[in-house]
Amino acid sequence: MAEDFQAAVEDGLRLSKRIYFGKDRAVAPPKPPTEMDRSSEHPFLPTSPMVYAVISNPSIVDNPDMPSYQPYVHGKCDPPALMPLQMNGISMEVECYMDTAFITVNGSWRVHCVMGSRSCDCRIAVPMGEQGSILGVEVEIPRKSYSTELAMDNESDTVPGAKPRTGKGKVAKVEEGPFLKPHIFTITVPKIDGGTNLLVKLKWSQKLMYHGGQFTLNVPFKFPEYVTPAGKKIPKHEKIQLTVNSCPGTEILSKTTSHLLKERYRQAGKSVFFYDSDVLSWSSSDISFAYTMSSNDTSGAVLLSSPPLLDVDRREMFSCYLFPGNKQSRKFFKREVVFVVDISGSMKGKLLEETKNALFAALTKLDPEDLFNVIAFNGETYLFASSLEPATATTVENATQWISLNFLAGGGTNILLPLNQAIEMFSDSRNSIPIIFLVTDGADKDERHICDVMKSQFTDRKDVFPRIYTLGIGMFCNHYFLRKLSILGRGHYDAATDVADSIDACFGALFARASSIFLANIAFENLDQIDELEVFPSEIPDLSSESPLVVSGRYRGTFPETLKVKGFLPDMSNFSVDLSVQEAKDIPIGKMLAKQEIELLTAEAWYSDRKELKEKIANMSIEYSIISEYTNVVLLETERMKITADPAAGRRASSKVNDVKTEEPTPRKILVLRNNGLGFGNLTATEENIVPGFSAPKPPEAGDAYIKGASRCCSWLCNHRCCWCCMGVCSRMNNECANLMTQVCGALACLGCYSCCDSCTGQEG
Repeated sequence: MAEDFQAAVEDGLRLSKRIYFGKDRAVAPPKPPTEMDRSSEHPFLPTSPMVYAVISNPSIVDNPDMPSYQPYVHGKCDPPALMPLQMNGISMEVECYMDTAFITVNGSWRVHCVMGSRSCDCRIAVPMGEQGSILGVEVEIPRKSYSTELAMDNESDTVPGAKPRTGKGKVAKVEEGPFLKPHIFTITVPKIDGGTNLLVKLKWSQKLMYHGGQFTLNVPFKFPEYVTPAGKKIPKHEKIQLTVNSCPGTEILSKTTSHLLKERYRQAGKSVFFYDSDVLSWSSSDISFAYTMSSNDTSGAVLLSSPPLLDVDRREMFSCYLFPGNKQSRKFFKREVVFVVDISGSMKGKLLEETKNALFAALTKLDPEDLFNVIAFNGETYLFASSLEPATATTVENATQWISLNFLAGGGTNILLPLNQAIEMFSDSRNSIPIIFLVTDGADKDERHICDVMKSQFTDRKDVFPRIYTLGIGMFCNHYFLRKLSILGRGHYDAATDVADSIDACFGALFARASSIFLANIAFENLDQIDELEVFPSEIPDLSSESPLVVSGRYRGTFPETLKVKGFLPDMSNFSVDLSVQEAKDIPIGKMLAKQEIELLTAEAWYSDRKELKEKIANMSIEYSIISEYTNVVLLETERMKITADPAAGRRASSKVNDVKTEEPTPRKILVLRNNGLGFGNLTATEENIVPGFSAPKPPEAGDAYIKGASRCCSWLCNHRCCWCCMGVCSRMNNECANLMTQVCGALACLGCYSCCDSCTGQEG
């Protein structure tokens, strides 16, 4: 989808050359992308909130204020071109709570490229930051408004809370998968008139990155030059407000920012920064903000809150935050790690090469006293060594050579066998943390059985049982199975769903977290007054210097005034800390934790297959506007109309205000977006060894091939000769020449079919 999207945007930028901006030389059309922009890997994917005009009929492309009366353009754009709309204003509000940020964007875009008498669909693209989750889209135009809501799978044909609409009923359009990439959400609003101003409100949440005791917020805010309105007299206004709520009892110490944010307000645990300016061109860089907190050592807090009124779970909520601090002299556990890497047939090509490079980088970060091994698996297993080996320079070099020779993609996927072999290699030593680092791109038919086996394995080990860190590549593996495995093994899970870009980054970040554990076997004490307790995740992970630990849950009873947290350190000494317990007040605990709890509960719902748990997840998803596996995104349309009080009054030429009343707006569902989550794996694709990110190619229809071949010829001519020249030549052409040109175009179309068949079948002829 991303490649098709980029091609459509490039076509739209070519079409924008048709727009006439008048004879005033001070009014310059939007600048096309530079050669440097085009040389980037994804030059036309959105790097900021964007709105595009969906153009199927190129003849409607024109300046709605200043028609150019260009010649009629025959033909259609198939697939439709996407013309970036010019942006008139943008404002952003960011609320940061602990490790979570909530972003609200208000922007104004104008359909500057379509005749005033015509209309087009408009496609909205929302790029999000780290682990972004869309929360809502709202669009206002003069006579209508649009908004998104979530509905259960079996309720998507009705609008929650809406009255039945009278008149002609319309069936909502159904589309699959609104994400171009895991962090880019898109949705299409239908039939917007040329020259219309769209007021768009976007909401999403994302995570702050954490490293070395510093939180960093990165928000996509890099606008391309071609969304700047033509004309210097058009005002352009940017506004950013950033509120940082740190952990109670701590303060923000140092900060760096990419924009000129000025501190407007500060109190204990809260700071507000502001930027407001008229600009000549829109922001050319993402918003980046970094800060540290006052505590150098391990610290934290516990926040309590009552559930919202509509929450299906009426138990009280709590959230425990444990921050590692930035202590420089900290010691980490010795590592015993077994890398379990999928080399099945679907890992061929770039996937396997990037996985190998990430593995090479991880091996170089091991210390000589660490122990490691590598297991490659498909339907069988291939071991670098029969037991764990010390990570000396010589052994790491030998492992690198072995990986280069033996990581050959082929075969099926059997995950249980290498996991059992990895567990058998670990000793019962307490001075090290045994880690299984599993990387796979496929699904396994016995995934629940694998979870049962791992659960029994860990129950038999009393001290430090193996931690399981899982990395899922692409969309064919069962990400909830991998998450469940990591929960059982007190580890962590990550997903490299964007197979083209994120394998190395996800692998490196996950291994860094596994390599920097300094507090293990964490448990809560003094909870005697609590009658019922549910903790997310059910097994508390270890604390790493690379990430704060967030544990949430529901309870009934009386929470203590201080919560005692205990564990043990790398020198085997016991550790305990008393965390203060306080009411959340202005901190939205439920909103902050909803995404994590929905994901953890979905993993449990997959494992247990309990219907009531799935319904609970769907209700939580709707309550907090968090996309889940059991809900669909619904686009609602609301018309603002006026009707007369009675028919007779409507026929009179009356100016009385009492004769007119505003009809109560009634939302109407016009679009349903399904399959918005990661899904539960694709066993068929795994068995057929389909590479993630690709699908089996379908041979084109004969008619389609002919048309595409002809259009390929025509597009080549258009790219090398201007339309006016072609029209001038055609107007002077006699009948015999016209017949000859018709035959030449038909022959070129056949050549297009020939090349199309060649690319599809891999054969000539």
